[in-house]
Amino acid sequence: MVLIIAESQKGQFKKSAFEAVTYGYKTAQAMGSTCAALVLGEAANAGDLGKYGAGAVYQITDAALQQFDSQVYTAAIAEAVKQLGADVVVLNHSSTGKSLLGRLAARLHAGSVAGVNTVPTVSGGFRVKKSVFSGKAIAEYEVNSPVKVLSLTGNAIQPEVVGAAVSVSALQVSLPAPKVKVKEVIREEGHVPLPEAELVVSAGRGMKGPENWGIVEELAGVLGATTACSRPVADVGWRPHHEHVGQTGIAIRPNLYIAIGISGAIQHLAGVNNSKTIVVINKDPEAPFFKAADYGVQGDLFEVVPKLTAAFRRFKEQQ
Repeated sequence: MVLIIAESQKGQFKKSAFEAVTYGYKTAQAMGSTCAALVLGEAANAGDLGKYGAGAVYQITDAALQQFDSQVYTAAIAEAVKQLGADVVVLNHSSTGKSLLGRLAARLHAGSVAGVNTVPTVSGGFRVKKSVFSGKAIAEYEVNSPVKVLSLTGNAIQPEVVGAAVSVSALQVSLPAPKVKVKEVIREEGHVPLPEAELVVSAGRGMKGPENWGIVEELAGVLGATTACSRPVADVGWRPHHEHVGQTGIAIRPNLYIAIGISGAIQHLAGVNNSKTIVVINKDPEAPFFKAADYGVQGDLFEVVPKLTAAFRRFKEQQ
């Protein structure tokens, strides 16, 4: 069995949960096995995970799961794996998944691979691939342990509806008391988080100052995109640090990444070069980012961006 750990936030599933279930369904097909989803804590419409390929959905509701504690979550998942007889466990490569992967692998005596981006091949051995060296190469790993633990990179696979909703079964496990006391949780609201965003509009020092960011936000608003920035912009306080993408920030892989006034230093490219389409707007013809771009516009961003926004707005009005 392939067991998917379906992440939820405030009782609602994130897009990454549906990606993981689709990935698990395709992995189970390759293995000639079944796919099930595990929900930890309260979550609305858990049975809907069946639409994305989960043949069964199990839920553990315990007061100890109300706030995230990696030790408690690891214990819950490990017990579920043993009860259900799962061979493969799939997590999201999120902050939650990253904190669980090593603990879970150690408890289950399992081999693990973090940040996979392709469905495993099973002919001649269980093999998975992931990006390495800041996306410059692809490594293939063979996992020989009886139980395997994987974390799936965001936007590596698109959710696909392949079935219908299923009933949810309660799973009873014994959990330790939480050792972490969460006093407050502060989340950014009102936009798609960068790791899940399919459209991203990003800008750098070419904006000349935070007072000019309105044209970036206007373009993002028309596209329904999430905004981002380069590290120097976050470091000087022009934009909040949670928007910083790059090797030392958030690594993303959207369908479209528009880089405005960013030179394209290797540290920035390392975090965005897995984007499916990269558009660069820069007045410097020697900007390194042009070499990585699918489309490039050489020109003054203060002239180009408003025109691009107006063109997108006209296009949307015609739809």
